[in-house]
Amino acid sequence: MMGLLRGIARTAAIAGTATAVSNRVSRRQANRWAAKDQAQEEQYEQQAPPQQYEQQPPPQYAPPPQQYAQPQYAQPQYAPAPQYAAPPAEAPAAAPLSTDDMLEQLKKLGELKEAGVLTDAEFQASKAKILGS
Repeated sequence: MMGLLRGIARTAAIAGTATAVSNRVSRRQANRWAAKDQAQEEQYEQQAPPQQYEQQPPPQYAPPPQQYAQPQYAQPQYAPAPQYAAPPAEAPAAAPLSTDDMLEQLKKLGELKEAGVLTDAEFQASKAKILGS
């Protein structure tokens, strides 16, 4: 059991470290891009003073002549929906656990909760599942 917890803890530590490194790299790259964009913006502002353009009305378009109008197409005919077999009957229920198996699983759940791997809600849900209530 301790080997399992040790493996879980090691995996969590590795994943946390990888996440932290990834976030740091992303943040540095975003800062570099922001600095580069800022430099380009400053350079553009120095080079080209804004010019005033005459305000022109938007062009008016006439509807297309009838010869260029979009043709009306018939709706496509689709193949009939496939027929599927009936869903399989429910799987038979698993054999009930013996009292010893239930106690062993409850002990493992308690250890996981104490180690902080399970929350109270997860613990209660798993316990109810084991006890069958």
